[in-house]
Amino acid sequence: MGCQCAHNTGETKSELINNNSNEILGNNILKDNNNQIDVLKSSISDSISNNNVQNSKAQKKELIRNNYKVDNTINSESNQNYDDYSQKMFELINKIRNNPSSYADEIEKSIENIWEEKSKNNDGKTKIVYKQRVKVALFRGEIAFIEAAKELRTFDSISPLEFKNEICIPLPDIEEDIKNSNYLKEQVKLIRKNNNIDVFYKDLIKDPEVSALLMIVDDSSKNPGKKRQAVLDDNFKYIGISSGFIGKSFIAYFSFSK
Repeated sequence: MGCQCAHNTGETKSELINNNSNEILGNNILKDNNNQIDVLKSSISDSISNNNVQNSKAQKKELIRNNYKVDNTINSESNQNYDDYSQKMFELINKIRNNPSSYADEIEKSIENIWEEKSKNNDGKTKIVYKQRVKVALFRGEIAFIEAAKELRTFDSISPLEFKNEICIPLPDIEEDIKNSNYLKEQVKLIRKNNNIDVFYKDLIKDPEVSALLMIVDDSSKNPGKKRQAVLDDNFKYIGISSGFIGKSFIAYFSFSK
């Protein structure tokens, strides 16, 4: 089953994108005795022991890169409908997993794109927004960026994810279903009949670089940091991404599994 990606050459609306209310769903992680990540970690330890090499973080990261490489592209033959956003996000997520501490610098640089705007209601209130090609509502603003960068600097290199076509969540046919959480849950329920999905969520930001950045910062009023946890979880091996325009509205679905 290929990723069902709808396409439209039109642009999204220019108004503020409220990406704060996205739900993180299906986060019921189960133990997997056959987890390949655990096998990898075991082989790393054996390799270090057999060669009498000091058990250092740098050496572990190098062994991960050498022993667990994945083609960082979506197979176009089995995914005829993949789009540029999905491809770019797949590359960005694996780039971040490969060197989280380096991406922390990108997060800190992006703080200059945070602004306060007066409410259009003339009530004297202000709102925090991120403005870089698109405008996205934030919840806490700068402090969330600082905390995310600090957390990323505690991570070592994480094995890259493999793109799995079978866990891609089909896009809705009508715009109304973009905001319908039942639609998303039902689609995942159907996929789970044959394939495992541990975590899934949606995103509304059409620009992949901004989408990846705010996914890692994850400055949301609901379930803050959960998207970042999913992206940086070394227990996950597979990712599915489907995205496109439904009418004038952009939507992307992300799914992760062991």
